[in-house]
Amino acid sequence: MNESGVPPWRTRGAAATDAHGMFSGQEERFVRAVLCKAWGGPESLSIEDLPSPLPGRNQVVVSVKAAGVNFPDVLIIQGKYQFKPELPFSPGSEVAGIVKAVGEGVRHVKPGDTVAAFLGWGGFAEEVLVDAERVAPVPPGIDAKIAASFILAYGTSYHALKDRAQLKSGETLLVLGAAGGVGLAAVELGKLAGARVIAAASTSEKLAVCRERGADATIAYEQEDLREAVKKLTDGKGVDVVYDPVGGRFAEPALRSIAWGGCYLVIGFAGGDIPKIPLNLTLLKGCSIVGVFWGEFARREPVANARNLGELLTWIGNARLQPVVSATYPLERTADALVAMANRKVVGKVVIETGAG
Repeated sequence: MNESGVPPWRTRGAAATDAHGMFSGQEERFVRAVLCKAWGGPESLSIEDLPSPLPGRNQVVVSVKAAGVNFPDVLIIQGKYQFKPELPFSPGSEVAGIVKAVGEGVRHVKPGDTVAAFLGWGGFAEEVLVDAERVAPVPPGIDAKIAASFILAYGTSYHALKDRAQLKSGETLLVLGAAGGVGLAAVELGKLAGARVIAAASTSEKLAVCRERGADATIAYEQEDLREAVKKLTDGKGVDVVYDPVGGRFAEPALRSIAWGGCYLVIGFAGGDIPKIPLNLTLLKGCSIVGVFWGEFARREPVANARNLGELLTWIGNARLQPVVSATYPLERTADALVAMANRKVVGKVVIETGAG
């Protein structure tokens, strides 16, 4: 099921689409999809044939060319994410491809259009069924791998820095997990906003990528004391905004490194542990701890989210933002992509290519 309660595929019966995305009485078609049938690790996933989906009112069927891989995909197949789909389901929350068919009421896209879409889950498949409000046209010239890899990472980071932290030019931004998908997006967007960006990651190789993406300073937090490094880089003043998708043992020293009146953004917990924060720190720092739940923002405020995505697509189209896709995997190797993500071996984003679309 997707977040709206609609199955990510629907039996077509004897129908098939014609050239206009409408339906004619032809033989039923099947498409391949990665399925999670029981909670577990990537090795438990299977690839099976499912009926080609049929759009209902205000829905779109997309022939998927590429699907972005994100850390929540690792969690959701284990039953550890905020959403717990009904089994069986396909993981994968963001895709890019070609509109195959549209349901009644859909006006902003038509069959043949190149689009990107955010699903919640269901994306690791050759075709997906998506609520129309979650589908955005992709400007010409943007590769499918890029279109499939920006929605969650850049959507999350832009919402966090623009809407939640209201990051300003001249402020200092500390990004934890800075070489991951959301982290690199935050580095780029922070620089675009005019901030001084300090990127923190686990290895020198990852930090080199952060510098290529504009980071002004870097911290290897597995080798350096995070708090002391921030103090040195800011002349003891601290940082105005902390962007934290990691959590775990780095959360408290990052919060202790915040400047007076600063903002600590809670993005996620890729480090595994949800930290317990001493709340007296917020009093002493006069700071705020702000949650960032982009998926819920997209659901509750679709107009604002669409505006954000439109701005991001424009910046990607004119190369002001340049998402990093470090590896691609065929649909048959989706489990390998998720293992790499779980083991934190990914720089930027990895993408599943279906061979469809």
